[in-house]
Order: sequence, then C-alpha cells, then structure tokens
Amino acid sequence: MSDAPRRRAIFPEGVAEAARAAGMSPAICSGTHLFLTGITGSGPDGAMSADPVAQFRAVFEKAAGVLDAAGLTLDALVEMTSYHIGLRDHFEAFDTLRREVLSEPYPAWTAVEVAGLRRPGAVVEVRFIAQTERAL
Repeated sequence: MSDAPRRRAIFPEGVAEAARAAGMSPAICSGTHLFLTGITGSGPDGAMSADPVAQFRAVFEKAAGVLDAAGLTLDALVEMTSYHIGLRDHFEAFDTLRREVLSEPYPAWTAVEVAGLRRPGAVVEVRFIAQTERAL
C-alpha cells in the first residue's frame, strides 16, 4: 500500500468532459485542502468579455461552482493568488468586487502583474486554495 496522499478530482456539473479532454482537473482535493485550477473570466459560453468587471465576476462565480461541487462555499477559501494584465488599471475594481463576494476573515491574497495569460482577452486569472472540515 502506498503512503502517497490521497487525491480526488472535483468536477462541477457540465465541465467534466471538457476538463478530462484537456487533461486537467478543475480542482484537486488533497487531505483537507482543495486546490483550484487557475480560473479566467470567460462566460458560460467560453467568450471573454471586454469588460474587466464582468471577467472578475465570472471568476468568482466559476470558483463558487467548483467549491459547490465539493460541498463548500466561498467562505472556505483560505488563499488566493490573482494574476493581472494591467493590474494598476483595474486593481480598485477587482478589490471592490473581491470584498463584495468574500467575507471576513478574508483569504490571504497575493496580486501579481503579468505580461500575458493563456486565454486571449483575459485580464485576470485567479488561483484559489480552500480548507475543508475533513478530507473529501
């Protein structure tokens, strides 16, 4: 028997087939932590809005969907790292929305400006870590 930690992939409804085809998991539960794959702000149809605030909102909505598939809410978040193109241009808008959708105690947060993201038109990608009460 292996001593390796047990891992379990989390697939929200409607994304399992696409995620498996891409060779990735929307989230991996390892022990009592849930690690979410970086999330960009595309809409349900995959289109990337030109409006940064719409992208930010979509990121948090998609994160909530992944967490829901694990039986969690945004309150389970303990850490987030956001990667921004044009960070100074939209930091206040991102921070305002972040404070609207998350509650105290807020997750630890690092914001990083980057030169580019994989998805064309994306201005932000966010990686989240959540804490669970017990291993999932």
